[in-house]
Amino acid sequence: MAVRITALTEPDRTSSSYRLAWLASGDNGDPLGSAFLRLFTRPGQEHLAELQVNVHATERRRRVGSRLLETAVAAAREAGRRSVIAQADAGSPGDHFLAASGFRTVLTLTYARLALQNWDRNRVDQINSIVEQPHPGYRLTSWHGTVPADLARTFADSRRAMDDMPMDDTDYGTVAWDVERVLAAAQAVADRGDLLTTVAAIDESNGSIVGFSELVVPGNGKGDGQHYGTGVLPEHRGHGLGRWLKAESIRLARTNHPDLTGLLTDTANSNTHMRRINDELGYLPTHTALEYQLDL
Repeated sequence: MAVRITALTEPDRTSSSYRLAWLASGDNGDPLGSAFLRLFTRPGQEHLAELQVNVHATERRRRVGSRLLETAVAAAREAGRRSVIAQADAGSPGDHFLAASGFRTVLTLTYARLALQNWDRNRVDQINSIVEQPHPGYRLTSWHGTVPADLARTFADSRRAMDDMPMDDTDYGTVAWDVERVLAAAQAVADRGDLLTTVAAIDESNGSIVGFSELVVPGNGKGDGQHYGTGVLPEHRGHGLGRWLKAESIRLARTNHPDLTGLLTDTANSNTHMRRINDELGYLPTHTALEYQLDL
């Protein structure tokens, strides 16, 4: 069977990345699979591309995925990238495909879910007690959607809390955040119809944000929400702020979106601190994913 690869016009372009796309089709023009390559453009990540390859189950082992992969890797090289990353669930066809295609495993992620329905009084009290526990010198605040103007600068500065997030051997680079990027990220969530809630810890001595936790919920307030990240600046760690932030995020989710069924999170296996927090708050592992990398 001949496989034809057609480049597609991909409108997904943001201030921090753009995406290339290809369609694989057979002799009769039927679609067999697709590939998407995201090219990051912000300083600190201009070396990186992220790949997603999808092949119809009945067309696997017929070089459809290989042809798509070859095309995407050639595009990454042409764009001057040194690393291509891709993710697959452990044990899945994608896992085996990436391993057989020269990618190496650089990070293992544990995905977990917190069920929100049918909580008894003890579970409610547990979360409330964590939220209400005093943290001298700090206070919590929260907002929906875009950060308030008076907090925008300090919120952008606080994003460096994620700079040392465990990424193991991933050539991820350093994400540079400024007010423009913070506002653009919130707008991207709104544009697709989802709801963003951010909880922040504030240093009462100077009013600066020293930690945050972001949660995105479907626009109809139903189904599962997704944690986008929880981080605390290195100089403010050791005070239980990460657990405090995430507990408040859970409390707000249940209060503001009573029809939510659960909250999803993913954490690097090497991030033992956040995994302990997740365990304590009641998140249960659902599956493991592997981050793969191809060095160009």
